[in-house]
Formats: sequence, structure tokens, C-alpha cells
Amino acid sequence: MSKPSLNVQCFVEKKVKTIFRDSGENHPKLLYVSEIRPDASTHPRVMHAHEDFVELILICSGSSEYLIHDKKVVIQAGDLLVYNAGVVHDEISGPDMEVGSYCVAVGGLHMPGLRENALIPDDAGYVFPTGKYFNDLKALFEMMFRNLAAGEPQAELFCSTLMHALLVAVLTVTDSVNIPKEKPVDEPHILGRRIKEYIDKHYMEPITLHSMGEALHISSYYLSHVFKQMSGYSPVQYLLRRRIGEAQTLLITTDLSITRIAEMVGYDTQSYFNLQFTKNVGMPPNKFRQNYIVPSGTEEKPRRRRK
Repeated sequence: MSKPSLNVQCFVEKKVKTIFRDSGENHPKLLYVSEIRPDASTHPRVMHAHEDFVELILICSGSSEYLIHDKKVVIQAGDLLVYNAGVVHDEISGPDMEVGSYCVAVGGLHMPGLRENALIPDDAGYVFPTGKYFNDLKALFEMMFRNLAAGEPQAELFCSTLMHALLVAVLTVTDSVNIPKEKPVDEPHILGRRIKEYIDKHYMEPITLHSMGEALHISSYYLSHVFKQMSGYSPVQYLLRRRIGEAQTLLITTDLSITRIAEMVGYDTQSYFNLQFTKNVGMPPNKFRQNYIVPSGTEEKPRRRRK
């Protein structure tokens, strides 16, 4: 009588050189983990960029249209979004475009051959279908959020370790997706990018459509036409959303008064700022600030409800 075979597999670790700990100054730091429930996405995080860290977003449900850098793209469940530092992105959502997602922010990245706080090359794209890797990625995002939200013992250390696994998993996804090379852009699109760069640099200053045209040596009419064709927004709409997005960042990351924040992002009166903020976010700035960071866990540590 033959002995039954044992269905056992043993994997023995070999020498592995990690790109995150053994390569000079590359010591990534986990900054925050957030869960954005579908109902919360109706109050979007308006157009903004992060200058000193990378954001990784896993879309778990729903679909919508986002403006990322200079293009509008459709995102859907199963997509992974990678925002290198400095990439402007705008969530467009509403009652009929609810999106559920997880977000992880990582700073201190110095990847070989890339600029600081860039996880992937800047021309590699922003949206990556995860396919067969979706469940593993979702498990990592969920585990990190759940431990931090519950205030588990040594949750920060545990999740910092998971972050390294997540970064490797993200690189596996981005390396496996063949992003078609961009077609050569025409002259109007190049001009549209110049307009965008100008607004991104000066949006906290008192600029107008007329002053943009003068600075770029083009007519206001042509400037508006070219920019809207590229981005879907008029220059004034883009400027407004850029200011509201920066106001959201200041509300989240500082204790500055709402009056001071309104002044910093280019509004003469708080009442008009409140009106524009509520119109674009769906709630007034004071409620947004209160709703963004909530207490949790036994020690009542703050955690981010949404990104």
C-alpha cells in the first residue's frame, strides 16, 4: 500500500535586496491611510496636488471622471491611481457618481533614477487596472486602515511594515500594465499646458482672465477656448477649483482660521469664500474641517475619514 503524498509546499527565503531600505536615503514614511466611503465621495476633495509625498488610491466601487494633470480620465472599480508629488488631480463626483476607495500617502521616497517623491516615472501614466492583483491590494489597504482606525497596539509599526509590501505590490501592477505612449500633442494642447502651469503657479494671487492673457501674450478669448478644449474647464473655473482644493488642504493640515484661509487662497471676504466652497464641496468649510479628522480607538487618536 503506497503512502499518501503530503500536499506541502515550502518556500525558503533567498537573499533579497530591497529598494526601500538598502538604497541610500530611500526610507519611505507612511503619512496617512484613509477610507473614502461611496456616500462621502459626494463631498469631493477638489483639485489639489501634494508637493512632498505620493498618493496611492485603490478604487473599490463606482466610477467617475477625474481630471489628472492635463487630461480627463474615467476611473472605475479595480483601478489603481498613482499620484507622484506635484501631480494636480481633481475628483468629479455627485449623487450619480459615488466612488468608494482607499488612499495611502507615502513620503520620503527616493527611487533609483527618479525625482524625489516619485514612485514611478512621470510619463508612466496615472491610472492602472489591477486585474488579478486587486484582491491582494485591497487586503493590504484594508488591513492598514483597520489597524490604525482601531488604535491597535503598535499599529503604526505594523502598518509601516505593510506599506513596504504595498509599494512592491503597486510596482508589480504598474510594471505589468502596458500604457500606450502618448501621441504627439498639437500646438493648442502645448499652449493649454502653459496656461495650466501659469494658473498652478499663481492661483493664490489675484489673477484674472485678462491678466493671464497679458502674461502669456495671447488674447483672453483664445486662452479660454484652448484651455477648455484641453481640460474641460474654463480658466476661471480651473482657478476657482484650484483655490478651493488648496483651502481644503489648509483646513485639514493647519489650525488657521477660515477667514485667514480665505485670504490666503485669494478671497477678499469669508462670506464669498464660504459660498464658493459649499457650492463645490457640498458642505461649508467649518463642517468639512470637523468631518475630515475624526477620533477613534481607545486612546481617541485622530484618524482620517477621507483623504
